[in-house]
Amino acid sequence: MSYSDEMMSSEDGLLDSVDARTNLAGTNKMEILLFSLGSDEKFGINVFKVKEVSQAGKITRTPNMPRGVDGIVSLRGHVMPVLNLAEFMGMSPATKHQTMMVAEYNTHILGFLVEGVDRIIRVDWDKVRAAEGMLSDKGALITAITELPDGSLVSLLDVEQILANAFGEAIVGNVEPIDSGHDLCVFFADDSMVARRKIAEVLDKMGVKHIQANSGREAWERLKTMADAAYSSGTPLRDQMQVILTDAEMPEMDGYVLTQNIKSDHRFDGIPVVMHSSLSSDANRAMGKRVGVDYYVSKFDSMVLSSTLRPLLT
Repeated sequence: MSYSDEMMSSEDGLLDSVDARTNLAGTNKMEILLFSLGSDEKFGINVFKVKEVSQAGKITRTPNMPRGVDGIVSLRGHVMPVLNLAEFMGMSPATKHQTMMVAEYNTHILGFLVEGVDRIIRVDWDKVRAAEGMLSDKGALITAITELPDGSLVSLLDVEQILANAFGEAIVGNVEPIDSGHDLCVFFADDSMVARRKIAEVLDKMGVKHIQANSGREAWERLKTMADAAYSSGTPLRDQMQVILTDAEMPEMDGYVLTQNIKSDHRFDGIPVVMHSSLSSDANRAMGKRVGVDYYVSKFDSMVLSSTLRPLLT
């Protein structure tokens, strides 16, 4: 099925189809838009990140642009930076890429230049494997890998790492510590190395202990182990951790299924779940609410994150 069969390239058409996809919450499935960068490799991005696909049009260069940023473009009232994904991946395509995926990421709109888009596929998160430790070189810009029915592999881009490379990592400002924060603990799960580092920095400044996991599956296994130990000792789990913070997109088990598992296990009663995601649309917030997420925070604003966590820890 072609891309145009699945989804119109206009903004309104894409948003209509996104609304229809909110029922994926809790199914441990996601939909990926496949695209190419001028090689035999297949790449993918979560459909929820993509607002539309269009021709790039006139790209205006501005002074002191970071490497891999071709310039800025005006589209539908938005002036946005345009990132050349092939350059970021260290590739040298024979022709200049003109197809642009317009993405909403961390409440910002930006364009990604690609050779072309293919189609949308639906995949199970348990068939998606984290790429950490599996790849080197441009593997640092790939967060996960999944396999198509024909045996070919699709690399899912770590957009957070790409944006950090292009524009620098978000700065964690002056976060006030919490009194007796050393007695408190936040458990968090995120597959992005950049995100884990930033979350840990915020919690360190708050003076709060933290436990981290790199995927939803790992998080759930560790949480169950902690719950079993607390039950055996007769100690409320709420005394050991006060908040669970989870990303939405994660290999093997996404944050929606992780939240469902937590909310269906009475041992976690009284422990709020905060979803911390780069998927910042109303549709994604609705998906989180549907599975029981207590609070939803867009990545990555250290002040918003700390102000959301603070009343849950005091």
